[in-house]
Amino acid sequence: MPILPHGGVLIDRIAKGKEREQLLETAPSLPSIHLNPREIADLEMIAVGALSPLEGFMSSEEYTSVLDLMRLPNGLPWTIPITLSIAKEESNRYREDNDVALYDQADYLLGILHLEQKYQCNKEKEAMAVLKTTDQSHPGVQYLNTSGDTCLGGKITLLNRPRHEHFLKYRLDPRETRLLFNSKGWKRVAAFQTRNPIHRAHEYIQKCALETVDGLLIHPLVGETKGDDIPATVRMRCYEMLLKKYYPETRTVLSVFPAAMRYAGPREAIFHALVRKNYGCTHFIVGRDHAGVGTFYGTYDAHYIFDEFAPNEIGISPLFFDHTFYCKSCDGMASSKTCPHDASEHIALSGTAVRNMLVKGETPPREFTRPEIAEILISAYREGSDKR
Repeated sequence: MPILPHGGVLIDRIAKGKEREQLLETAPSLPSIHLNPREIADLEMIAVGALSPLEGFMSSEEYTSVLDLMRLPNGLPWTIPITLSIAKEESNRYREDNDVALYDQADYLLGILHLEQKYQCNKEKEAMAVLKTTDQSHPGVQYLNTSGDTCLGGKITLLNRPRHEHFLKYRLDPRETRLLFNSKGWKRVAAFQTRNPIHRAHEYIQKCALETVDGLLIHPLVGETKGDDIPATVRMRCYEMLLKKYYPETRTVLSVFPAAMRYAGPREAIFHALVRKNYGCTHFIVGRDHAGVGTFYGTYDAHYIFDEFAPNEIGISPLFFDHTFYCKSCDGMASSKTCPHDASEHIALSGTAVRNMLVKGETPPREFTRPEIAEILISAYREGSDKR
């Protein structure tokens, strides 16, 4: 039996037939909001069920419960607030119990917010609860500083999908991944979340997971990330090459995750796990400093947070992995759990060191990254330098 979505029901907020026709007709007369990329991603994910059990942007009660308890008011675990905010001075334009038309920045109609409630968000409390910091250098804090002070809560209805330019064949909704896993006969599916190219350490933990499950979903995040992260278009070329040359075709699926990064470390690890349950995965890989940034979170804080919930509450099994590396004495990939040798025997490079090598056109050691991946990244860095 397939794993149930979070809350038991896969939400569908996509308008069809007469309902869609009527809403399309009334939308031009409604007050409107132009969404930013994160809000557009959230809108689409709510509509297709990726954020089940959410049916819209959070109410004040939901928002407060998530900040204080890491749960929705009904007790279901949920760790990241999903909100739609506007500037305080604009709030009088919108009335509770009325509809609001939602557009992208190019005036393309996306959907309708059935506005139930206006409330003030508490940015400082949200930053401390979710991000564990109010430090202005944290990208999540920077986002909060640019967002509005008034939140609009209510169910949504999607009328038109966002106009995506990239990865069209990889944009599978939860219903589609569930059907795909079922058609392959997969009962145990591990998901891997990433916003980086897959190097040998990632490959190692994915293949360790693949030894224990029927299939692997590589599910890279392709929504908004911070400016110095490698662009999703480049990363996808890396994933395609890696899967083509080094993974069993019959046991892997590549699909994109449209969300924006929150860089919320442990809380985002829980969020990423719950969402992958909605996509039909039974297991979720949690590595070192999952969804972290800088030095804001402890190396294994994203592991420890799972202890704050009963396993049946989360409903998807976490697969915890320590920091992995190539050990010259072991002559293979290993981790602190399996390798007895000193760190001087380990080949592990910092992100900064790797970037410096790539900028210079130097290929990192084969023990760190596959040469085909290094080639793609060197080419991308070279192209980036030429454009500057």
